[in-house]
Amino acid sequence: MAAGFHCVGVGVSEERPKLPLELIAPAQLPWLRRLAARLLGRGLSHLQAQHRDSWFQGHASGQRTGHADGLREGYEEGRIDGYEAGRQVLVIRDTRPDAHAVPGLDDALFDDWRLALTAELKKRFKADVAQRLPAHAQPSAAQWKMIFSDTPSTCVIAGAGAGKSTSLVLRILLLRHYLGYELDAMTVVTFTRESRKDFINRLVQVFALWQLDLSQAQARELVRTFHSRILPLVRSLPGFSQVRAFETLGSEMPGGSEASAESNPFDLRINDAQRQQLNLCYRDLLGSSPRFAELIASLRREALQLKALDRDHPDVQKRVAVTQLSASRDEELCDTLEDLWFAAGAWPIKGIEPSRETVEINGSRFHFHGHIAELDAYVVLGFDPKENQQYKRPSAKLPVWAEWVIKRTLFQAFCDKPVIWLENYSAAKRLASSLAGDAVAGPGFDYKVKGELAAAPLLDAFVGAAGFIENLGLEVNTAVAAMSFPAGDNDALFFEALGLYWKALEAHLLGQSPPIMSYNRMFALFGENNPENLRLLPDPLLRPLAHLMIDEFQDVSPQIVSWLRACLREIRRRGPAMQVGRVAQHSSLLCVGDDWQSIYGWRGSSPKYFMEFAKEFPAPSSTRVMLADNYRSHQHIIDAAEHIVKSAPAISGKKARACGPAAETPVPVKVLERDEASLAETLLEHYRKGESVMLLYRKSSDKAAIADHLQALVNHEAGLPAAQRRLRQLTYHSAKGLQADAVFMLGDCQHLTNSPYKNQVYRQAGLGRNGDAQAFDNAQKDEVLRLAYVAITRAAKHCYWYVEKPTAEAANLPRASSQVDGRKVFFEDGREMARS
Repeated sequence: MAAGFHCVGVGVSEERPKLPLELIAPAQLPWLRRLAARLLGRGLSHLQAQHRDSWFQGHASGQRTGHADGLREGYEEGRIDGYEAGRQVLVIRDTRPDAHAVPGLDDALFDDWRLALTAELKKRFKADVAQRLPAHAQPSAAQWKMIFSDTPSTCVIAGAGAGKSTSLVLRILLLRHYLGYELDAMTVVTFTRESRKDFINRLVQVFALWQLDLSQAQARELVRTFHSRILPLVRSLPGFSQVRAFETLGSEMPGGSEASAESNPFDLRINDAQRQQLNLCYRDLLGSSPRFAELIASLRREALQLKALDRDHPDVQKRVAVTQLSASRDEELCDTLEDLWFAAGAWPIKGIEPSRETVEINGSRFHFHGHIAELDAYVVLGFDPKENQQYKRPSAKLPVWAEWVIKRTLFQAFCDKPVIWLENYSAAKRLASSLAGDAVAGPGFDYKVKGELAAAPLLDAFVGAAGFIENLGLEVNTAVAAMSFPAGDNDALFFEALGLYWKALEAHLLGQSPPIMSYNRMFALFGENNPENLRLLPDPLLRPLAHLMIDEFQDVSPQIVSWLRACLREIRRRGPAMQVGRVAQHSSLLCVGDDWQSIYGWRGSSPKYFMEFAKEFPAPSSTRVMLADNYRSHQHIIDAAEHIVKSAPAISGKKARACGPAAETPVPVKVLERDEASLAETLLEHYRKGESVMLLYRKSSDKAAIADHLQALVNHEAGLPAAQRRLRQLTYHSAKGLQADAVFMLGDCQHLTNSPYKNQVYRQAGLGRNGDAQAFDNAQKDEVLRLAYVAITRAAKHCYWYVEKPTAEAANLPRASSQVDGRKVFFEDGREMARS
């Protein structure tokens, strides 16, 4: 019975059916009658009255045939009648689903395909590499696994000195020369201009070994930064063919879209061309938005006002004893300072009424220099750092700057009036422009957002905060609306003003001719929240993103990740029609990185996307490669660096091993107390031996502190051709990707602040551990360890780390040097606290 049909109430009887008499076969005669009939039949046959055999044959055949036909006909008729009657009691049930059928959807960003790598092709490529590259450049087994990965996605964990660049070059050679992939189907992404330049040169050199003509122009088109790749996408949109990036204003090179995108987009310093646009927008908004003007006035008053100091502070306790002495010479001090300011052309200041009003401090009288009616605040002039620090009043024992510092401390602790302390001439000039209503000159004051190390001009602070929020893949206004601050916290006013200003700035920039747009806005335009914009792009603009190879992937931001996923999804959506007539088909992503070298979290990057690569970039199949061999450093340097960073979350199973010449003669990493003179002396010893040396410092003041000790060497280096120079001075961050025989690290790696606003937006972006209220700050505690790892692993043979003693305020804050263990063979701890 057919599926879906069920018979109900139809049965079959066990009794044989009764037939009419005419249908019943005759019974056999008794034997006497059969004998008589047989004799009679023979006689009739002899008389030729009948044919005996025919009679028997006809009788038997007719009887049997008729009987059989009758049974067959009766059965067929009965079966049909019974089936028709049975149909009246059948129940028909349709077990198919009510809804219409829908094919399943997958979340993968790639088609299910494989690179066409045959055993014969691999063998031929390996033989060519063995013939053309020197012995020390031959790939390891793990590197070959990376080069020959045939899956749509590939994640390569490559530690410091792992030889990833050569492997990437060979991967490109394989795709182009051996598989025939078109160059415009591929993009190699590097993060900095310097690393891009180095990779381009290496690529051209290796192609030449295969007698392949790859020009510098072709290589530059292939090897890009993210920023140089997004710019053409935006310029393809109607009305944006000449769009300029805000980050490169003032540094554009004539004629080239790529050239303008090559400058460092991570340089947060504001140049004159950018500041002009910021100030023009500020002027217009200040005049059109009463709420913005109100917020700026509140922020200015708070920013300029002298910050209070607790009366129990050691500086206050030390200086309160000389209050009366300080008051007795205060009028002369005021005269001296005013003379200096007048000589510098910085005094008097329009908008400040010069008046020597007095205030009582602990029973002694001190003087102000002026009063600002608009802010209802008093003004005290400071000692500009550019003046001679040894300058004294006649017959005074202390320099002017020391007398001024004592006065400032007393005012901070005991003055109950609003005071604006003008620290230097330039601050006064900005304030004067602001008070004069010259809004095109900008707000005229600095502001320090909680969690930042220093104050910055207000509009610079706006740019920094907005950039961090947008790097996290968030819209500024949406993020600000989701923030909360305690009552009385001025950061609430700052971020409200930022929300108003940032919206106005984007409109202002787009209104320029040609229009201006930030890189963050460009990436957002083609991110996952705006897939319809990607559909406007012609195929040739998307094709270079089909087969992506990205270096330093641990430093990508959520904004970049969203753009990459959106592009890959759009390429898959377009399908084979996008690659008609081409060898390169489908799409792929190969990412190389090292989560231990993720050091740009302060600008919104996160190692999460590399550590969780398979989750963030789902694919039908993927390849994971661990490059554990280190061709740069000896084992003690490797072990020391890994010991420093081991407490930070990381991809499991990582353990580097020294290979080749780097493995010879390991010496421990030496950790010493900070001493600039000793550092310079040891550095010169290595330089005289003919070794390359690298001096790394944490902040610009560290570089200045050692400048005098190395001045002769710096001057000597300046006179040499670039190829012969063996000294580099860099920050810890900028040294990434470089190396030297001997590395000298000046300064500890320490997270010094807590950032309420960054913690909030970090959580909004889904970063950090679940439920962690200090998600960003805790991520930074791990990052300072990774920064020390990066610095140590720049060394091939020798590493010296000169560490200062922590201040009382910073003693309990996380610092990388606390991970040093002098009992380990790979450390030599020469600090006094280590010996005690």
